[in-house]
Amino acid sequence: MKYIVCEKPGEFHLREKEIPTRKENEALLKINKVGICGTDLHAYAGNQAFFTYPRILGHELASEVLEIGENPQGIKPGDSVVIMPYVSCKKCIACRNNKENCCTNIKVLGVHVDGGMQEQIVVPTTILLKSNNLSNDEMAIVEPLAIGAHAIRRAAIKKGEYIVVVGCGPIGIGIMKLAQIAGAKVIALDLNDDRLKYAKDKINVDYTVNVTKNPVDEISKITNGDMATAVFDASGHKGALEAGPDYMAHGGRFILVGLSKGELQYHHPSVHSKEMTLMCSRNATKEDFEHVISILDQFPTDAFITHNVSYTEMIDTFESWLDPKTGVMKATVNF
Repeated sequence: MKYIVCEKPGEFHLREKEIPTRKENEALLKINKVGICGTDLHAYAGNQAFFTYPRILGHELASEVLEIGENPQGIKPGDSVVIMPYVSCKKCIACRNNKENCCTNIKVLGVHVDGGMQEQIVVPTTILLKSNNLSNDEMAIVEPLAIGAHAIRRAAIKKGEYIVVVGCGPIGIGIMKLAQIAGAKVIALDLNDDRLKYAKDKINVDYTVNVTKNPVDEISKITNGDMATAVFDASGHKGALEAGPDYMAHGGRFILVGLSKGELQYHHPSVHSKEMTLMCSRNATKEDFEHVISILDQFPTDAFITHNVSYTEMIDTFESWLDPKTGVMKATVNF
């Protein structure tokens, strides 16, 4: 069978290997579509945390079951399934407290272990969910939306509150739309006017602000001086992460979804005076995946997936997706 491997930063190769053999409590899956996310782009560029090479990328996956044994989910050969790409140890303190998304020994497909950019893959049956008749396009975006759903659940978003989402990439766009579905009023921040226009036109975000144009003043005007009760960073950019508390109301929450490899600095009196709640949001849980599957009919999938190629075209196309000028929001690869 064919697979694509990232041998080292900036270098993909199309190769062949034997079809894997499943063991007990595992399933053999056919991969139909792979979503490309920031993790994949950063891995290709050589600046992804928690990453080693060579690696088969791909953790946003649409798949079909080829072989499977008895399982509690009642999944059978021929079923379409969503893959939760986080393999946890089930034993550590996080797992014992139902936080398998931040397991101390977590193995994420396509990051710590090989992922789904291959024709077939073997995975534990415990990370599979029935797709409930979702299309391949819809299945391929469940995982990034689940990350947004997890962040929103962590922040306990309430109907009618003003929130800021920094970064109009795929994760940020997902947070925005899911927050709107939850009833929040969303202010989108980015420095790219094209992405802000996308958020306004395609996602119908409530407000957009360019971060180069006095964002604190603009957010203050929108919120009648209160500022945002929750601020989400979906950029992972050091400057954006350090500026986030400036957009936050007194008593507000700052949720770090984007990941920076370096250190962050905050002016303690400023954040202390606001009694800021600082929280990180990592990956997603089964509850988040199930929530996304249940409301995906409210999400504009067709507008979200802007680019699609076959796996035979991906190697020559991938580098162009690093350039914002190509207008990529979410790219997918067909197998």
